[in-house]
Amino acid sequence: MALEITGKVLQLLAEQTGAGKNGTWVRRDFVIETTDQYPKKICFSGWGDKAAQVNGLQPGQSVKVSFNPESREFNGKWYTDLRAWKIESDRGQSEGGSAGTVERTAPEEFLPSSSSSDENDLPF
Repeated sequence: MALEITGKVLQLLAEQTGAGKNGTWVRRDFVIETTDQYPKKICFSGWGDKAAQVNGLQPGQSVKVSFNPESREFNGKWYTDLRAWKIESDRGQSEGGSAGTVERTAPEEFLPSSSSSDENDLPF
């Protein structure tokens, strides 16, 4: 399940590192605030190469975050982690390069025809 949300960066939290069975790991959390009518503050985690990308963010910067939510149980309590897998800044740049724009065009059946001889045609 992949989700997307946009907002402004509020805070960059300290980088965390450690050693696991697969080697060393790096994690950097960051908090954004949505721009909805009732703004929400949400904390995301950037792991590995995404932690380095989080280092380039600035408070106040607009971002779009694609993430996967994951919950796990530990000692009878549940913990939820929002792992960012793509972070796009307001400049349209992401980990994979620049983001393209989508241009929408209307299907031909909805476009006005230039050769209409019907007397009941509206002028607009």
